[in-house]
Amino acid sequence: MNFRQRERRGASEAPEINLIPFIDVLLVVLIFLMLSTTYSKFTELQLQLPVADAEAQRDRPKEVIVAVTADGRYQVNQQSVAGRDVAALVQALGDTRAGKDSVVIISADAAAPHQAVIRVLEAARRSGLNQITFAAQTPTAAGR
Repeated sequence: MNFRQRERRGASEAPEINLIPFIDVLLVVLIFLMLSTTYSKFTELQLQLPVADAEAQRDRPKEVIVAVTADGRYQVNQQSVAGRDVAALVQALGDTRAGKDSVVIISADAAAPHQAVIRVLEAARRSGLNQITFAAQTPTAAGR
């Protein structure tokens, strides 16, 4: 048996830290982050709304047509709505005496504020009208 004492390091020698496993882990994390990160630029989106291929609009007795202008004013079945809030829209939808199976057609201007359309959706929900659709122009009528 060998009972020799090991050589002791001097006080000036510092213990070595092996950095290779640490670098390997960092590279794996970096590759994971690079692959899982999505790069999207929302400021570069070009949108033109609304345009769709749809059949010509017909008069149906169970339809409630809500028009939204570019400045956020409303018309329900060609009758102007006094206010621009949800309560005024609920009142106007109630005045149409539409049944629960009526279809609400939202005909919004392409430049109408998004919030104005959301108010129509909220008013229809509060009125109990669950069938909602959006009107759109055909591509040839949109001036392309």
